[in-house]
Amino acid sequence: MQYVKLGSTGLDVSRICVGCMSFGLPDRGTHEWTLDEEASRPLIRQALDAGINFFDTANVYSDGTSEEIVGRALAEFARREEVVVATKVNGAMHQGPNAWGLSRKAIMTEIDSSLRRLGTDYVDLYQIHRFDPNTPVEETMEALHDVVKAGKARYLGASSMYAWQFAKMQHTARLNGWTRFVSMQNHYNLLYREEEREMLPLCEDQNVATLPWSPLARGRLTRDWGTVTGRTETDNFGKTLYQEGDREIVDAVTRIADERGVPRARVALAWLLSRPTVSAPIVGATKPHHLADAVASLDLTLTEKETEELERPYTPRAISGH
Repeated sequence: MQYVKLGSTGLDVSRICVGCMSFGLPDRGTHEWTLDEEASRPLIRQALDAGINFFDTANVYSDGTSEEIVGRALAEFARREEVVVATKVNGAMHQGPNAWGLSRKAIMTEIDSSLRRLGTDYVDLYQIHRFDPNTPVEETMEALHDVVKAGKARYLGASSMYAWQFAKMQHTARLNGWTRFVSMQNHYNLLYREEEREMLPLCEDQNVATLPWSPLARGRLTRDWGTVTGRTETDNFGKTLYQEGDREIVDAVTRIADERGVPRARVALAWLLSRPTVSAPIVGATKPHHLADAVASLDLTLTEKETEELERPYTPRAISGH
């Protein structure tokens, strides 16, 4: 396993992060394709055995059961100081007022709830799941700073938003001497590269790590175009992210993978891992070979010609994933 510092911090994270949205009770929340605890645990153990120390979940994943499953497994399979645990806040966890967002009330409530479900005293990386346009930035950043100062989080991260929103939050924290974000978990893969316009240059300039979600485009980069899976049939959010013209990029991945004699996932991840600022793609896994291919991608170096072949078919598209 390869490790890298998370942005400007001294924190060492594996270059593959396990995305734990795949773990959770299928009858809780909106992810009908998730693995229950019995099926999740072997994959978490496999990741640890491969040297992966970075696990990313969120309070809303399967109505909190992802955090519960991950917390119990890590407590049994690893020592707390050996793993980097990340979770997120923003989504609704109950009905009624103050159910979601980044108000001080929501943040203080949800960090304690996440810690309880994870069975730990602190998380290593506490991330805002999306930008909250209804809460003053000053309120959010001060509350997050207080979470860090209370010892409940070691570092702060953000997720998909416009670059100006991220810059505004960072500037607010800097002005007030509050804790700034060290990472950006954004939508970035061969089928969606709009982040290269503003967010990635901003992160590179400010030495902020990026942790791309959906690095394999919901699996579209790993299989023949048009293949239907249980997830594609029920993932309404995923249906909004990609377009018919992406077929040419998928075909390029297939050609290079065939020439190399490797699975397509390795090619797509190798491209992503070669991008500036990318610390660790967030890789979801529901089968053992998903993790094996992700780890193996670290040893695959694409040529300039292969990189150009993968990038050439891309066309600009509307912003998605925010």
